[in-house]
Amino acid sequence: MGRTSRAAGKLSQGERHAQILTLLRREGAVQIAGLAKIFGVTTETARRDLDELAERGAVQRTYGGAANRSLIDEPAIGERERTRSAERARVAARAAAMVDPGDALMIDCGSTTSLFAEALAARGLHLTAVTNGIGVATALGQVEACRVVLCPGNYVAREGGVYGGDTLEFLRRFKANKAFIGAGGITAEGVTDADSLGCAVKRAMIDRADRVLLLVDSAKFAAGQFERVCGIEALDDLVCEAPPPRELALALRGNGVKVTIAKG
Repeated sequence: MGRTSRAAGKLSQGERHAQILTLLRREGAVQIAGLAKIFGVTTETARRDLDELAERGAVQRTYGGAANRSLIDEPAIGERERTRSAERARVAARAAAMVDPGDALMIDCGSTTSLFAEALAARGLHLTAVTNGIGVATALGQVEACRVVLCPGNYVAREGGVYGGDTLEFLRRFKANKAFIGAGGITAEGVTDADSLGCAVKRAMIDRADRVLLLVDSAKFAAGQFERVCGIEALDDLVCEAPPPRELALALRGNGVKVTIAKG
């Protein structure tokens, strides 16, 4: 244990956070005193690590420690929009710069993709966007040069979008240059999310796009959720605001995924 603690004490904050999430997936809960011993840091440092992860929505804070965030429950989109908004805005702005005039896009429903649509709207490009997200459609619908195709389906208020069989069948009618999707988590094993209806939409968009771009902030790194959307190999680009931890970075590199860091 001592040997591990000395090595772990040299970890960066981002690396500690990634290892904490890994421990939580395996153990379900962690204690501040135990983390301090594992990483060779003070209890104050371990407490700050958990507080920051809790602020990102990556863990559930408990007395003296933290518990794994639910694999099946996700906050409503309005609540997600208030979490890590500065980091997600950087990701959205950088992703919007990766769109070319004349592109045909697919954009799924989510808090980060809604910010992406707002940043993209500010560019005023001639393009076509197919989306199941009301926020995405509202933002891009204000651009005269942009054609917005809103999917049919069952409206889910807490997500601000439409889902279901009609949505999936409709998406299969189109072909896109690029698909921009969000997710609840990404690990070396793949992209995950809590909601099966949302996962199905993401998969349909991935299948119909030449290039797949995943937009996530660093709180999603090493955070797995209930359902696997796709493997790392299905992605072409990852747009984030901080470098991925080592295990994830190696998996991305090994599968030829380009990582774009949105600068502050």
